[in-house]
Amino acid sequence: MKILAINNLFEEKHIELIKKGAAEAGAQVHFYTSDKEILQSDFDADIIYGFAPEIVKTNKNLKWLCVPWAGVDSLMVPGYFANEDCILTNSAGSYGVSIAEHMIASALVVLRRMNEFYDETRAGFWGKPRSQKSLKDCRITVLGTGDIGTTFAKRVRAFEPAALIGVCRSGKAGDIYDKVLPVSELDSVLPETDLLAMSLPGTPETRNILTRKRIELLAEGACIVNVGRGTAIDEEALADNLENGHLYGAALDVFQTEPLSKNSRLWKLKNLVMTPHVAGNLTVAYTKDRNVEMFLEDLKNFTAGRPMHYLVDRKLGY
Repeated sequence: MKILAINNLFEEKHIELIKKGAAEAGAQVHFYTSDKEILQSDFDADIIYGFAPEIVKTNKNLKWLCVPWAGVDSLMVPGYFANEDCILTNSAGSYGVSIAEHMIASALVVLRRMNEFYDETRAGFWGKPRSQKSLKDCRITVLGTGDIGTTFAKRVRAFEPAALIGVCRSGKAGDIYDKVLPVSELDSVLPETDLLAMSLPGTPETRNILTRKRIELLAEGACIVNVGRGTAIDEEALADNLENGHLYGAALDVFQTEPLSKNSRLWKLKNLVMTPHVAGNLTVAYTKDRNVEMFLEDLKNFTAGRPMHYLVDRKLGY
């Protein structure tokens, strides 16, 4: 059995752990920092931990692809895998801490207008106090209550929000929320939402879920934070409502098109904080460690013929 481990962020400790796990599984492991480096002789791999699209699309014997990220919507194209029976797992459970911290940071920057103060002080200008908002007594709605959304909810609970509502496909989530609603009831909670925190996967059901109508249903002066998929938001409607003052502000880490077009209106909005899809990068120590741990957990399951812990449901898309 041959494993390809493809990642330019592996540290020596991660390489040693993967070598040990492969040896216990009776497998050979070959390390690459990029799929562009892979030797033709390794295109017959049984397992890929990382991503190598050319192999996925041509190797009919590939048995398992473990991607080191959470979102797998780009892989949900019929016929993408040469072997349609190839097992697909992701690493969603490793990103909750990193992305939740990004969400907290982004929300506070917007609510406390830190971006404005930063720009002014960098320009040598001593500004004046201005109106700000707080997470305390804020009515927060978490749209997407998976690992990321619920990790955010656990952390934002410490700020004593007035309400913490979860909204998801099933209408069921952990008890950290005051209540959990199905997506079919989203419209009913938006007028009572001061902060909408979005961490949705990319699926046909989530595409354009935050329409112009729903943005306008949000409470006057509400804020939006989105770390899931840019396809979930009508960006033109968002820009309009940021400009006209219906929304107090927003923070986006994801966009309809990435990189964001230089001609986009979003660049010029002072009450919009943007980051270039970095909330969940493999740069935080905990995230990297947990990512490797998850792969090794499922390597044991794969070898033993047990169900995989982090299996992607191809029908749901996550």
